[in-house]
Amino acid sequence: MHIDPTDSRSPSRQIADDLRAQITAGVLAPGDQLPSERQLVETYGTAAQTARKAISLLKSDGLAEGERGRGVFVKRPKPMVRVGSDRYARHLRTGGQAPFQAEVESMGLEWRQEILELAEVPAPDWVAQWFEIPAGSRVFVRRRRTWIETMPTQLADSYYELDTVAGTRLLEEHTGPGGGYARLEEAGFKLTRFREELETAMPTPSEVKALQLRPGVPVVHLHRIAFSTKEGDAERPVEVFEAVMAGDSHKFAYEFPAPE
Repeated sequence: MHIDPTDSRSPSRQIADDLRAQITAGVLAPGDQLPSERQLVETYGTAAQTARKAISLLKSDGLAEGERGRGVFVKRPKPMVRVGSDRYARHLRTGGQAPFQAEVESMGLEWRQEILELAEVPAPDWVAQWFEIPAGSRVFVRRRRTWIETMPTQLADSYYELDTVAGTRLLEEHTGPGGGYARLEEAGFKLTRFREELETAMPTPSEVKALQLRPGVPVVHLHRIAFSTKEGDAERPVEVFEAVMAGDSHKFAYEFPAPE
């Protein structure tokens, strides 16, 4: 292919689009090395600066990534995490799997959780509203970042009232088999239902850094309220949760009975 001077696209964009077409067609597969700058100059009959800009465009488009000392390669897609209501099934946590763990392991992928903070903090307004406590009241938060294979996929914050977590492993870095929900039920808080709210937004600079997001990728904010009863008390929220998820690595799928 040679650069078409009548094309409204810039020469660098023409080269990038041609390489994109090769990636889409499978001529260049995930993990394949892209032609070097010199090879692009020879193939497209263009200047080195133009070839360099074309590679930069592919990186910005999320199709290529550089490896220091090796070259530029077709980017391997992020693993797609399926988020569904069945991940909260009691048999999973009694079997030793937390919700995120159950989703990822069902795909045969490796995962890990990184604890960012375990602390008493003032309750954000929206958290205080769910717990029906004054804004700024002290609550306990578990902040973590989850990884699948080598990719960070979400930031997750769980908020609890202090008397709920007192004396439980929710105060510790490792909550044990089945995760936090298993520990809540061991403490007598039988989980009765969950409410989830989803919102999309463009990420903050700190979210871009923490989730290693490429330009233009949105995030999904998931707010989850876990309700429970204890010793015949009225149903109430026992955990208020927020996750910030990479928009290009999550798929949301829910099944539920049709209401009457």
